[in-house]
Amino acid sequence: MQELTDTQNEPDDRNIAIDRVGVKALRFPVEVRDKDGQVQRTVATVALAVDLPHQYKGTHMSRFVEVLNAHGNCLDVRSMAGLPRELLERLDARRAHVELQFPFFRSKAAPVTGKTGLVDYEVRFEVEAEKDGGVDFVVTVIVPVATLCPCSKAISARGAHNQRGYVTYSVRFREPVWIEDLIALVERSASCELYSLLKRPDEKAVTERAYDNPVFVEDLVRNVAARSNAHDNITWYRVEAENHESIHNHNAYAVVEKHCD
Repeated sequence: MQELTDTQNEPDDRNIAIDRVGVKALRFPVEVRDKDGQVQRTVATVALAVDLPHQYKGTHMSRFVEVLNAHGNCLDVRSMAGLPRELLERLDARRAHVELQFPFFRSKAAPVTGKTGLVDYEVRFEVEAEKDGGVDFVVTVIVPVATLCPCSKAISARGAHNQRGYVTYSVRFREPVWIEDLIALVERSASCELYSLLKRPDEKAVTERAYDNPVFVEDLVRNVAARSNAHDNITWYRVEAENHESIHNHNAYAVVEKHCD
């Protein structure tokens, strides 16, 4: 076979290193083990990257895909932690970053009738490894919740406005954490959790639960933060809540970030 020019390995004289270069928006099947011991098969959107020293013109993009596809037709997310190490070796890099985001499903029973339905959440795993041995792992869950406005309840003769909100909750931890536990922590911090299937008795129950538990977006992030502060396993967290306001032409949001070491 004719030897082809390796343009990526040509020198670059601008003396500018690149923090991350690679591929993103790559979809790949993954397997996720849930807290009940069952395996969910879902599809992740994948990003793979390494650093690039200043003297190199480019990286070899095909090698990222080769590393991922070496895991066969489906990636077990438990083996994800090894992917950055494989990238470090395959691309001779000093730092590698891997990100997988995928839908995760939970079967939830309605609060009164017990009717069950699947609710989907977005989950993101991020792993970064350095050649000297350092590894960073962050788990993020994006959880839809219901919130009811305390001000609206206080000033209105009848009812109070409520809306769907989304909480993006990221953590670092000492020991592995279950996705379901992070989701439950967020849902307990809202006015009410969301369900897939509700009959009329269930609608009455969740409506009244939200009315009895009003929270501002500020309350929501503080509730999550307080529960995180009390969690011995969490070493860092970032919680962002965004309410899709039902009577305003804007969203309300709040953020708390803290190192717990």
